[in-house]
Amino acid sequence: MRIGIVCPYSFDVPGGVQNHVMDLAEALIGLGHEVSVLAPADEDSPLPPYVVPAGRAVPLPYNGSVARIAFGPVSTARVRRWIIRGEFDVLHVHEPLTLSLSLLAVLSARGPVVATFHTAMTRSRALAAAQGVLQIVLERITARIAVSALARKVQVEHMDGGAVEIPNGVAVAKFSHALPLPGWPGECPPGRDGAIGFLGRFTEARKGFPILRDAFVELARQRPGLRLLVAGPGDADDLFGRFPADLRDRVTFLGLVSEEDKARMLRSVHLYVAPNTGGESFGMILTEALAAGTTVVASDLDAFRRVLDGGRAGRLFPTGDPAALRTALTDLLDDADARAALTACGDQVVATFDWPVVARRVLEVYAAAIEATDGRVMDTEWVGLD
Repeated sequence: MRIGIVCPYSFDVPGGVQNHVMDLAEALIGLGHEVSVLAPADEDSPLPPYVVPAGRAVPLPYNGSVARIAFGPVSTARVRRWIIRGEFDVLHVHEPLTLSLSLLAVLSARGPVVATFHTAMTRSRALAAAQGVLQIVLERITARIAVSALARKVQVEHMDGGAVEIPNGVAVAKFSHALPLPGWPGECPPGRDGAIGFLGRFTEARKGFPILRDAFVELARQRPGLRLLVAGPGDADDLFGRFPADLRDRVTFLGLVSEEDKARMLRSVHLYVAPNTGGESFGMILTEALAAGTTVVASDLDAFRRVLDGGRAGRLFPTGDPAALRTALTDLLDDADARAALTACGDQVVATFDWPVVARRVLEVYAAAIEATDGRVMDTEWVGLD
């Protein structure tokens, strides 16, 4: 099968949707399919061979974060050339309601279109301003995928249609076989010490880093060997300035990390903490931590609760409560049996998220979309793209 996949966000900056698109493409290629990915990126960016760069992206505030997208006449022309040259059996766009390449691809498509919705956001200023175009986009989508129950709920209640729920996948072997970073304990018993990990934008309010910081500061004064490993974008001085001077040497900042080093980072800590306060429709990093065999402690968000099987595969704590987080960390650092039980359940849970399993479910949606269109070619002139 010839498959075209469109990512709306720049490949020059790491992100959950970008990683999803790359992992899906590689899983589909591994299953014998021909895949091309179109994404915003500079022409000279180091990219996998299956990725076609669509030019430099511009930042746009979106869902409490900043998305780097590409839009306008030049992007439209590039999208159309890619579609014409690709002669795809199916076009798979991600986040088609974002003002970027995916929306343009839907309007330019001439065959079956599958759309994946990652977020559970119901509206934004940009969406409201482009409501007429978005209705056309929705009407031209053949089949919809939602990565979570929350994202599917938005489709049913706000987008006039349903969606097949297929979760984000995770390359389990990549994480389970990774080596810990030098000098970090990995699977060694924590004793009175221990290592805690966090990955994300520590400056972004909804990621909840201040909650983890407060819990760590209190706990570190009781456990002189406790360390915190942080990865993600941001300034090192800004991060260290958030901690008391006497504890800064117990915090290590990796900055932005490659996928390989992310796996190693997750293998290096005893506990991975996701203190997010909201805005999460799935929780990709939780599945990656589970794949690494790391015990997860997460805010009791609906999306996280679903990934962690209601708390059987990871410890949940009341969202926004640093004291409750500190208690959970203390309990798990001191209780090897509790960590082992959570990890064992996590192994079972994450097996259902392994990319070959997920990719086969996506292929079923492709087949249904192709059958639904029955080889018909859509007319694009009426949306003003010719």
